Amino acid sequence: MKRRRSSLVCQHLENILRDVLEKYQANIRDYVRLRHGVYALYRRGKLYYVGLARNQRSRLKTHLKDRHGESWDRFSVYLTIGDSHMKELETLILRMVKPTGNRMAGKFARSEDLRKALARDIRKRLRTEVSDLFGRRKVPDNGPKIGSRRKNGRTPVLAPYVRRRLKLRARDHGKRVIARVRLDGTIRYGGKLFTSPSLAAVAVCRRPMNGWTFWTYERAPGDWVSLNELRK
Repeated sequence: MKRRRSSLVCQHLENILRDVLEKYQANIRDYVRLRHGVYALYRRGKLYYVGLARNQRSRLKTHLKDRHGESWDRFSVYLTIGDSHMKELETLILRMVKPTGNRMAGKFARSEDLRKALARDIRKRLRTEVSDLFGRRKVPDNGPKIGSRRKNGRTPVLAPYVRRRLKLRARDHGKRVIARVRLDGTIRYGGKLFTSPSLAAVAVCRRPMNGWTFWTYERAPGDWVSLNELRK
C-alpha cells in the first residue's frame, strides 16, 4: 500500500484584489482567522512583501493601514498545517526573491553554509590541475588509498565514502544508539572498532543485521538519512 505523503499547504487564496479584502473582510475572515500560514503582497504584478502569521486575518487587516498600506494592490494567502517550519519557509522565500517591502532577509536556524567547503574543494582541485600541468603530481601506488587504512587485515567498508568524521545513530528496542565513523572508515562503538556497518550493528543487536539500513547519519544539520545513501 502506497504511503500518503503529508502536506505542508492545505488551502490557499491567490492573486486576490486588495478591494476584496477591504469590502469582504467578514468572508475572508472565515477562511483565515486563527490560521497559520505565509502570505504575499503584490504591486503591479510584482512581489512586494512576504510575511508569516499565526493569525492571517489580523495581519492582513493591519497591512491595509500600516507603512505598506498603499504599496500593494493584490495578495495571496497560503494556509499551512501547523507552524513548525513557517519561519524557515518565510526565510527561504525572502532570501530567494528579496521583496522590496521586506527590510530583513532572515536567517536559517541550523543550515550549514557550504561556501567555505566549496572554496576549499575548488582550491584543492586547482592545486591538482597545476601539479598536472607542471608534472609535479605523484603517481599513486597500488596500495590502499588515503582514508582506507586496513584494520586487522581488512579494509574498512566505509573507507571509500568517508571525507569527514561522521556520527551514526540507530534504535534498538526503542533505545537510541550512537557510534562514530573515523577518518579511516572504521566505526567506533562501545570502545571497540569495527570495519563494517553490519559488524557494528551486530555488536548492538546481538543478531545478524544489515548495517547499511540499520544506521543513519547526519548528511546535513538535522537531516538524518540511511547510511545506505552514503554509497549511492
